[in-house]
Amino acid sequence: MYNLSELATYSTQQWLSYVDPVTYDFLEKFVLSLLIGLLIGIERERKSNTGDIFAGIRTFAIASISGMIATYIAIQQGMPNILYLTMIFFIIVATVIIYIKNVVYRQVGITGGIALFFVFLMGVLVAFEYYLFAIIGAVAVTFLLIEKYTLKNFAVNLNQDEITNAIQFFIIIFILFPITPNTTIMEVINPRYILGIVVIVASMSFISFLLMKKTGPERGIHISGLIGGLVNSEATTGALAALAKKKHILMDVSYHGIILSNATMLIRNMVIAFIVDPSGRVLIMMLPPQLLLTAANIGMVVKDQRIDHVKYEALEIESPFALKPAFKFAFGFTVLIILAHYLNIWLGSAGVFVLALGGLVSSAAVTASVGALAFGGNLSPTTAALVAVLASIISTSNKIILVRLAGSMELYVKVRRSFFILMSVGAVAFLLWILVIYIGGLSIKL
Repeated sequence: MYNLSELATYSTQQWLSYVDPVTYDFLEKFVLSLLIGLLIGIERERKSNTGDIFAGIRTFAIASISGMIATYIAIQQGMPNILYLTMIFFIIVATVIIYIKNVVYRQVGITGGIALFFVFLMGVLVAFEYYLFAIIGAVAVTFLLIEKYTLKNFAVNLNQDEITNAIQFFIIIFILFPITPNTTIMEVINPRYILGIVVIVASMSFISFLLMKKTGPERGIHISGLIGGLVNSEATTGALAALAKKKHILMDVSYHGIILSNATMLIRNMVIAFIVDPSGRVLIMMLPPQLLLTAANIGMVVKDQRIDHVKYEALEIESPFALKPAFKFAFGFTVLIILAHYLNIWLGSAGVFVLALGGLVSSAAVTASVGALAFGGNLSPTTAALVAVLASIISTSNKIILVRLAGSMELYVKVRRSFFILMSVGAVAFLLWILVIYIGGLSIKL
């Protein structure tokens, strides 16, 4: 006797056994190419109300199927000319569409014609069984079409320096990274690994930077501070302190923004710990004290009821894709990972805790260095986690110094009082966690 699941599976297999393999292969490719055409066609059809499209859902579906069928015939019959002729036909169609739209109807834009030819090419990829490439391409182009105005506004708001920085960083990713040696130096340094970590961390910061620019000053300093902590909490703190000094009315919200940037800095460090140690061992051992300190930061802002929601000016923070901050992080990460390795050899695990002082400059670099050593088996996950947490606490203290240097005395007094409380909470959480780990026997050999 079969249960319903087995019966359904058996019936499907039995039905497939009667289907000609060539027919099944064709139908599979036909359906996928149809879906790709429909996906992009639906997005194009949405714009039909404005009257600025020449091809809708049916046209795009047919174009994708045409690309698949032309390629399929060319492969099965050994007639590549069919594919070439069909491709030329669609190039001509796309060109005619662009000409009519721009010259005859005077509607500036070439997206529709190019999108139509792109869909045809996705059908070609499906016929050659590059299914994943075709799906990724279709999703990516659909996203670009949907986010037209968002991307346009973002591009308009970029300044020349930010564009230059992004181009330089892409050169690092696509030119420098592939030729960087993938060998181990001084027993612990792998240049390609280090550069890869730098690229990932900077990319995470850059995404946050884009979100900050997208929200704009109309969303308030609270959002800027919250996102700014993911970009660079030190730079955000300095910018907010300077803003409050320039405009006294912004002191309270700048104070909130500084605390929120410190909270997201703590969250960013946990993400970095997971990036450099994908096993999650370091992150697990960081979580209790790190989350408690994060909650204390957020709770301090929530407790303060004086939150104003008026419009404020944007913060000026250097793009994380600029070469200067990227190489600064790379240098700090490299130096710290070397120090951590040899301190662990010469002085044991206790010596590595000296690295936590690096939190005064960059707790992210400290977290990345000890996490990388733990992942490579050169340091215990427990020690790496404790050093990272201690660096986060020390990084919390440096906000007091930054506000003293860049802000007003009144803001400095507020920040000093609050951050002493936060540091005390962090210190207590850190000590209690040590007791739980070593006295309570929770230390895990991961």
